This record gives sequence, structure tokens and C-alpha cells, in this order.
Amino acid sequence: MAASTAVNAISAASANSHFKRQVSWTVPSMQPKRIKLVAVAFLLAGLLAACNSHRTTSTTSAGFRVALLTPGSVSDAGWNAAAFNGLQLIKTKLGAETALVQTKSPADFEDAFRDFASRGFDLIFAHGFEYSDAALEVAKQFPNTYFVVSSGSASSRNVASITFNVDQATYVEGVLAGGVSKTGVVGAIGGIELPSIRLTFDGFKKGFLSVQPKGRILVSYTGNFDDVGAAKEAAFAQISQGADVLIHDADAAGLGVFVAASQAHVFAFGTFTNQNNVAPDVVLASAVTSTPLAFLKIATEVKNKQFHPGMLEFGMQDGMVNVVFNPKLESRIPPSVIERARKAEHDFATGQQISPTKVGP
Repeated sequence: MAASTAVNAISAASANSHFKRQVSWTVPSMQPKRIKLVAVAFLLAGLLAACNSHRTTSTTSAGFRVALLTPGSVSDAGWNAAAFNGLQLIKTKLGAETALVQTKSPADFEDAFRDFASRGFDLIFAHGFEYSDAALEVAKQFPNTYFVVSSGSASSRNVASITFNVDQATYVEGVLAGGVSKTGVVGAIGGIELPSIRLTFDGFKKGFLSVQPKGRILVSYTGNFDDVGAAKEAAFAQISQGADVLIHDADAAGLGVFVAASQAHVFAFGTFTNQNNVAPDVVLASAVTSTPLAFLKIATEVKNKQFHPGMLEFGMQDGMVNVVFNPKLESRIPPSVIERARKAEHDFATGQQISPTKVGP
């Protein structure tokens, strides 16, 4: 699978661009997450440039108002893009007035929450665990506004945390990795080392070891979510140690993993959004979370005054997490391995298995 001209283009682009991603996790994400380079992704980046660095508001109705805070660019084709798609779905389906702001640092969190709440927004989504403390603090002052934190760590009377069991999908990807790896070594590249990202990789590891019990998984972190070059170099370092299948949880920086995979002729997996078309010659499948549908479900309940805050969890059992195969590469996976992966999906979807931590080695 030769590296395409588009791969070279993204490699050059990664050296000259900065996604201004702040500390958060992704996502799932990897949505997150161009090498083909899907020209649409570049078009989206251009169209959304303004809303990535400035507050934007789209007014369709003054009756119901929903805002979104993201820690990084919504053109990342992964974690933040998935949240933006959710906001757009709420606008389309519920006729809501919507607003978006990309926070630059933790110092901006409370100010952004207060700004939207003081202007009467009914619901504020904050896409990242790092917003938890600020949401809990500001929510006390605005009891009529609901605050919903992705991957959050706490809840209150008007604060909810939502979690996607993406590790179920990455377990399935691990099964697939075990079926195609010829070296018995696979790699995982993360942004910042966070519990949620470790959980994502733990699912992948357990799926992989269920097929290759003597296999080895290499894990490395770049320390941020926007350095495409660092992710690319981390991927090459793992490839040099024998890794022939890679997974990432690095948001926008994950594009560097795809570049390395394409140039080294190894396989990779997408996370959080369907990234199969981002690198169609290397991405075997994507672990996809239905962030837009979860956002729409919550917004609908808030609008209808039926929402009950708490620690909300979504997974394969309710159809909010799934694995999307890349039809272009599905023939490269042995049928017996696909059957095994489908069986794992079925077990998660039917509740026979809830968490990968209870499955496999």
C-alpha cells in the first residue's frame, strides 16, 4: 500500500499547522481524531477556522438555547468534531439557538460557563473531563441551566457527566489487530496520559491478547493532542520495534499516526469518529461513539423538561458505541477473525459482557 500524494500533502501540512488543542482527552474521542486526505476535512477546517478560535452563535430560535465548549479545534476529524456534529444536530432537529467557543486554557472555563449561563442558555455541553470542577462550581450560581461534561467525574442537581464505553469498541479492534499482526507486536499512541485514554488502550490490549496471548503492545504518549509531528515520530518509533498495527487516542495529532502507518505500510485503527476515509489504505476499522445522538437525546430531554442529571453511560448495549469496518480493507482480515470480532460485538451489545476489563487476559 504505497503512500499516496495526499499522504505527502498532510505530512507537509502537519509541519506547518498548529491545532491549538488544550489539555483534554478525545475522544472518544479518536472525533475524533486527511490522508487521502479527504479534501472535505481541509474544507471543513477552512470553513470552521473562525469558530475554532472565537465564540460563534447561530440563531434559529430564541426559545431553546444550547452552547458547546471544546478544548480543541472542531476540525480535528475526531473528538471535538463529534461534539460539533452533535451541536449541529441539535440545531437542526430541535430548532435551537446554538453557540460554540473553543477555550484556550483552564483559566477560561468558568468565564465561558458564566457567559453562556448569564445569557440564559438552557444547556451547556463541555467536551472534556477537565471541565468538571468548573462546571460544578458555576452550576451552583445558575440553577436553571444544565451543564453536561463529556467524560466528566461528578454530577449534581444540574450537572451531568456522560461517558462512552469506547473500550468495548477498541477491544473489538484489538481482536482484529491480533488477527492481522504478523509480528505479534502492536502499538498505541496517546496524547496526554489520562485514565480515560488508558482505558481505551486497555480494551485494545485485552482484545489483542485474546487472539495472540504472547503478543506485545507498545504504549507511548506525546504529551499533547495537537502535535501531528510528535505523534508521527512516536508511531515510527513503535514501528521500528516491530509494531505492524497501530491505534491512537490523540485527537488531531492522531493524523500523524496515519501518516506513519501509510509510509511504513502497516495497519491502523480510527477512534471516536469514522476515520476509515481519512486514511483508507491503512485504517482497518474505526471505534465510533455516537456523540451527536447522545447530545441530541440529552438536549431533547432538557427541552421537554424530562432530563435527570447524573453519571450517564453509553455503550454498545444502547447502540451508542460501535465498530465500523473499512470495506476497502475488510478482505485483508481473516474470516475467522472477523467472526470472532463480531461475536465480541454481539456479547457487548446484548449485555453478556459489559466491560473489556472482565474479558480476556
